[in-house]
Amino acid sequence: MAVLYRTNPFRILGLSTGADAQTVRNAYRQRVKACHPDRFADPEQQKKAQEQLVELNLAYEEALKQASQRRVGFNQIPLGEAKHFAKRLMEQGNLQSALCQLDRTVERDHEWFYLHGSIMMGLRRYEEAHASFREAIKDEPDNREYRAQALEAALAMKNCHKLDFKVKAWFQDTFKKR
Repeated sequence: MAVLYRTNPFRILGLSTGADAQTVRNAYRQRVKACHPDRFADPEQQKKAQEQLVELNLAYEEALKQASQRRVGFNQIPLGEAKHFAKRLMEQGNLQSALCQLDRTVERDHEWFYLHGSIMMGLRRYEEAHASFREAIKDEPDNREYRAQALEAALAMKNCHKLDFKVKAWFQDTFKKR
């Protein structure tokens, strides 16, 4: 699973998620002028400005990459809508469509990762499920449900190679469709 940018880079730049590449460049230039370390005489303020500049540079690179990679006709939706649609589709048993809905948003939070992990468990993609649950735990380390699901995914990864697990999965797939 690819490493995902943990915060919304557009928010750091003061932009909406749908901003184009030129708007990202302009916002970046304005923000750099405001927080450049050379503007401050106090060493403590310079250090703080340097940290802001590093965060701004990382956000700029990620936002520019995301703005450049957008496909024509691909409708991105806000995080809340993506999670809402994904939950409804999961309730209906349509996991592939739920996954597509989650992928329509750029932002990701602990609940997004939890939903993604739940979908992956349903699709028997245990390694991806485990990675998603681990990301959810990073954002909310005290959430017992996330920890329990991560453990379940880890056990499923371990057991999926055993014969009885394969027979059980085949049996469920065969008789569930009827």
